[in-house]
Amino acid sequence: MFEKHGVPVLAGAVATTPQEARAAAEQIGTKSGGVTVVKAQVKTGGRGKAGGVKVAKTADEAEQHAEAILGMDIKGHTVHKVMIAQGAQIAEEYYFSILLDRTNRSYLAMCSTEGGVEIEQLAEERPEALARVEVDPNVGIDDATAQRIVEQAGFDAETAPKVAEVLKSLWTVYAEEDATLVEVNPLVKTEDGTVLALDGKVTLDGNADFRQPEHAELEDKDAADPLEAKAKALGLNYVKLDGNVGIIGNGAGLVMSTLDVVAYAGEDQTGGASKPANFLDIGGGASAEVMANGLDVILNDEQVKSVFVNVFGGITSCDAVADGIVGALKTLGDEATKPLVVRLDGNNVEEGRRILAEFAHPLVSIEETMDGAASKAAELAAK
Repeated sequence: MFEKHGVPVLAGAVATTPQEARAAAEQIGTKSGGVTVVKAQVKTGGRGKAGGVKVAKTADEAEQHAEAILGMDIKGHTVHKVMIAQGAQIAEEYYFSILLDRTNRSYLAMCSTEGGVEIEQLAEERPEALARVEVDPNVGIDDATAQRIVEQAGFDAETAPKVAEVLKSLWTVYAEEDATLVEVNPLVKTEDGTVLALDGKVTLDGNADFRQPEHAELEDKDAADPLEAKAKALGLNYVKLDGNVGIIGNGAGLVMSTLDVVAYAGEDQTGGASKPANFLDIGGGASAEVMANGLDVILNDEQVKSVFVNVFGGITSCDAVADGIVGALKTLGDEATKPLVVRLDGNNVEEGRRILAEFAHPLVSIEETMDGAASKAAELAAK
């Protein structure tokens, strides 16, 4: 991605076996006197501290390092691939990032002449060493903004213009790829004076997936939670949590409020034994198919002991929602084995409750209030 937008980087290749790593090191090492770096390819920070980044002076060493790193667990991520990167004679290490600053509704560039693995410690202990420059979204990092960043960071007169050019390229990555974070640590100056991006972290905005189809190739399917992957394939807004009360609602705000009341009810009634197991927003049109898909995902979570369906009928009326729940339970049949607590309110609520009452499914409890339903769901999960 960096190469595509003109950011200066070193040669690199991805390997899945120690033998592939050796072959890559033999080829790439010729550019740097035989020296390569073996890097764990997992989507988390702290790889170096965990032993997932090793310098190899020969192809034999690269193979040995790859054998040790492949299969390693780093913060819950299993290493399935390593990158073999060209070595560099580093003279100085810097830090740069640009990110979405939600508090100020703008972009923020951060830069320091002191990069490396302890950047978080630097930001905490010596915040004056980390330049923070607001970036106008309508302008981006142009010549003037890049100059302001390098000046505030304190680069010397010889290095500043070289770094400024790289910052402009990194802005292009940020803007063109619809990112919310582009971080380079370290950005380095080599002994011959070249400025390079040695390592990067990029967070992409999922809301822009529709115009970035090639981003699908970047997904690490091996590391994805199977239930989240299933929900994504079904077009559901789902995030797995570590509790035992499954939650379905229509609208992100309502679902987040539901998480809160379930957590509170769990603390109040079960001493914390009952907690939310997921975030699942089925949106405004709670059809039988969408409801069935949502219940299918939640009921297949072994941690879930009860399900709380919390729907406020607005554009979609409560009778349509109730029909959706009935249709979902009919569709799931014997697969529906866990108790459901349903709270309906809003548009046509009486008809919705009547439909569920007449259906009289043994697993379904109807509650009139959100707090009452949360308490019931927490109680059932604890049992």
